[in-house]
This record gives sequence, C-alpha cells and structure tokens, in this order.
Amino acid sequence: MNRPEIASLGGKMSKEEESVLTAIVIGAGMRGSVYAQYAHSFPSRLKIVGVAEPRKFYRRKLQNCFDIPEQNCFSDWSDASKRDKMSDCVIITTPDRLHKDPAVAFAKKGYHILLEKPMAVNEEDCREIVETCKENGVTLAICHVLRYTPWAQKLRELIDSGVIGEVVNINHTEPVGFWHFAHSYVRGNWHNQAKSSNSLLAKCCHDFDLINYWMAGRHCTNISSFGHLSHFNKKDKPPGSASRCMDCPSSIESKCPYSAKRIYLDEVKQFNTGWPVCVITEEPTIESVTTALKTGPYGVCVYDNDNDVMSNQVVNMQFEGGATATLTMMAFTQSVCTREVKIYGTKGQLSCVATGSPIIKHSNFVTEKTHEYRADAIMQKGMSGHGGADFHCIHSFVSSIINENPADILTGPDESLTGHLLVFAAEKARKENRVVTLQSDGTYN
Repeated sequence: MNRPEIASLGGKMSKEEESVLTAIVIGAGMRGSVYAQYAHSFPSRLKIVGVAEPRKFYRRKLQNCFDIPEQNCFSDWSDASKRDKMSDCVIITTPDRLHKDPAVAFAKKGYHILLEKPMAVNEEDCREIVETCKENGVTLAICHVLRYTPWAQKLRELIDSGVIGEVVNINHTEPVGFWHFAHSYVRGNWHNQAKSSNSLLAKCCHDFDLINYWMAGRHCTNISSFGHLSHFNKKDKPPGSASRCMDCPSSIESKCPYSAKRIYLDEVKQFNTGWPVCVITEEPTIESVTTALKTGPYGVCVYDNDNDVMSNQVVNMQFEGGATATLTMMAFTQSVCTREVKIYGTKGQLSCVATGSPIIKHSNFVTEKTHEYRADAIMQKGMSGHGGADFHCIHSFVSSIINENPADILTGPDESLTGHLLVFAAEKARKENRVVTLQSDGTYN
C-alpha cells in the first residue's frame, strides 16, 4: 500500500510524515504480534520500542523482530509500568482476566491504549478502565475490529441512507465452527469461565458491538438469553474412548470430528504451521506437536475436560422504539466465524454472509428488486485477520493519535462499554432465567 492510499484511510500526510508513534507491546502472543506487524509495514508511523511477556520464547521473538533493546524487555508488565514513560502508547493483548490492571496502570502514566477485546471480564473493571482513561486524558481504543470491515460499514451506510426505512429487527448469527470451538472453548484458553470468561463475552462481544453499531445509537431496554453446554461433556463420551486422542483406538478416533490428531497433527503434516497449530507449541513440527498432544491440554479428549462455557446461546434484545435483535452463537457449524446477518426494515431488508468477499443484498419492497453491493476488504500482508480488519483497527488508532482526531476511532470507550454491558446483562438474564431491564446509563436490575 502506498502513502496516498494510507492518507485516504485517515489523516493528513504532513503530520504522518513528521510523526512516528512509539509503542510497547504488553503480551506478545498471537494478537500482540499481529498488531505489532503494523510497525513493519509502516515504520514511519509506528515503532515498537518495548515488550512485556512472561514467556521467554515469545518475548525474545518480538524483541528480535523489532530490535528492541534488552532494557526495554520485561517478563512482567508491572516492571514496565514503573519506569518513566517509555513510549506514546501501549498495545495490551494479555489474557482476558489480565486486561484491567495494566490498562489502568498505563493510563495513569499517560499512555494511549489499544486494548484487545474484551475490555475486562466484569462490569466494574470495564467502567474503571474507561473512567481512568478519561480522567488522564488518554486515547482508548478497543479491538472490536469487525466495525472496521467494509461489510459492517456498508450495512451501516445503507441503514443511515434510509433505503430500508426504519430498522425493525436485526437477526445476527456467529457460527463459531465445530473444530474452532473445540480448540478455543473446550481445550483452549477460554474453556473455563473461572480461568477466563464466559464464551458469550470472549466470542461475541464483537457481535454485540456490531448490533449496537447498526442500531445507530438506540438504547437497548430489555434483554433475555438462553444457552446450554451441549455435547462437550462426559455423558457424550464414546464408549471405549481414551482420555487423550493419541491413545484413543483408531476405530473411534478416526470417526471423531474433534480428534486432536485431525485438527493439529494432520495440519502440520501438510506443512500448515499457522493458527491453530502454532498455539499448542512454540515451534510446530511433527515431533513437537505430537509431544504437545501427548502431554498438553490440546490433546485431551473433548468429552473429558473441565470446560464449562456455553456451546450454544441465543440472546434477545429490545431497543427503544420497539426494534428487536437476536444474536445466536453456535459451536456446531461448518463455517468458522463467517457471520450471517439479516436486517429487516419497513421499506426493505439487507442480508450479508461475511465470507472473504462479502456481498450485501438489498431487497427493495417498493420496486421488488434486489441490488447487490460488494464489500471486499483491503488486505495488508501479515494483518489479514478478521477480513483485514486487524489492520484497519490499529491504523485508525495510530491515525487518531498522530492527527489528534478521536473520530478516527470507531471503537472508543463509550461505544465499547455499551456493548460489554449488554453481554453482562445477557449473562445475568441467562443465569437467572428472566428478562433484564436496562437503564439509559447501562445499569440494569
């Protein structure tokens, strides 16, 4: 991408050429490494000058990638926060339950913050992050990256244009993918709520954010939710199966869609060493993956784990003026995170399946004709995740600081807090089996 194209995505060229933003990466796992790639692609806009990561392999990997001085490499983020201010901003991509403390600490030191979603795992911590950033006058952008996708923005543009009249209902589905759910929410980091967060927050805070975006400022007044942990439990374990896939009889393992051999070992045999294989071992090889499956959590049978998060959940929302929305999260799907959305209005409807090359269909009730809009994404090498939105998210964050223009950020503190509060209210409704009423300030009964 050349410089004129960068300017068209946000910002004045003169300031971009004069300014190089500096950043510390707090958490050098997959998400931190992805956002840091922006500094490789656009070194005149962003420079990585520090890293905090407890795992030596990943800390050294980022250090070597960006030639970070040894004195700016930390095994504990708190050591970095105690130093005099080292950079303009921090990119916080620690595990979910470790978001609040570094966000608050660095905000108090005057760092601008790009914070991976979810903001935090409870309402109190989310509010504290927002309040601290405001009190200290620092920019806070939450990585609700899907707002930056062309398909999500085109839907909002069409809604705002009035072509479907008044929005009456949004029907939104997040198909997690059968093997993806097994990887992340049965075996992986988000399998147990006490150790991380509930699956609705971890997976679908993106989707609550999108629904709020398309509802264009309407307040959600009531919410209910139902969910269940289906299939991934001991009662569904096939008779005769082992506690680890590597030890399971081939007659059973070969027929299991959740076989760790199938999900990981078969992939590395085909020289596919990216996600999800790269998650289970530092340097994926047939030998290292085999060892990880024999000894680590990703080789445990999906029916023999301590996972307790919902594998399917539906959320019903009513907004001021009577509009409604339904969000469905489903583990048991062929497609992986290919969102499906239908938006019904008084004069027409919109529909979109967010594939690699999404097409938005607009059906006009007056003409009874359908028009299609393409919503292809701009892909940046090394940052093509979420349909290219990873790139647009950090690009907007950097632009907002360089240009001193908060409007460049689509996912600021107030917008993101609203979506998080809906997740917490939905979980309260599910656990208490009732309808929760929300006030205009986001509080609920």
